Amino acid sequence: MARVRNLSTLLDSLLEEACSEPGNDQIAVRDLLDAVGRRTYGPILLLLGFIAISPLTIIPGATWLVALVILVVAVQIIFGRKYPWIPRRALDFEFQRDHLERGVEVAAPWAKRIDWFIKPRLGFLTQPPFAQLVALICIAAALVSFPLGFIPFGPVLPGLAVMLFGLGLTSRDGLVILAAAASLAGAMVLLVRLWSRISGVF
Repeated sequence: MARVRNLSTLLDSLLEEACSEPGNDQIAVRDLLDAVGRRTYGPILLLLGFIAISPLTIIPGATWLVALVILVVAVQIIFGRKYPWIPRRALDFEFQRDHLERGVEVAAPWAKRIDWFIKPRLGFLTQPPFAQLVALICIAAALVSFPLGFIPFGPVLPGLAVMLFGLGLTSRDGLVILAAAASLAGAMVLLVRLWSRISGVF
């Protein structure tokens, strides 16, 4: 397992895991976490954000499961837990391997372009107390994902925000943290407009 440093190394680790058992059509969340490492928060948030915007979420309930795990992980960052804990039931949740492979294939060209811009800068935004602020915003992204999960592609913006937060923490790039905050702001606007339409109907 290569150390996850950016989006490309995340995808390489996932693809390596996807090809590790050719005869098995299923892959569990625990396998994906093992591929990126369970002991650091940045790669885990990066992975969860990637899952949230990938074809893996076409499985019924997957969007809400990912949002719940993001919520659990982010809360632990706030309380300063050294290593993240994830519920066993979430770890046992399984996806189709071909969905993962398709997601990696689609994301790979974009990952190279994104990683070209990534470099350590504004590093103070990736350290406490700003890391705890990032966790609070990830909690907001997870909570927004629950109602947006009822509309097609609704959870993409909050999922993208979480992925960028994870990427920023992993690569120590504070500028990516700011981009993630902008993505979440877009998700909040979408939620407000959705609520306005629903209120107008009733």
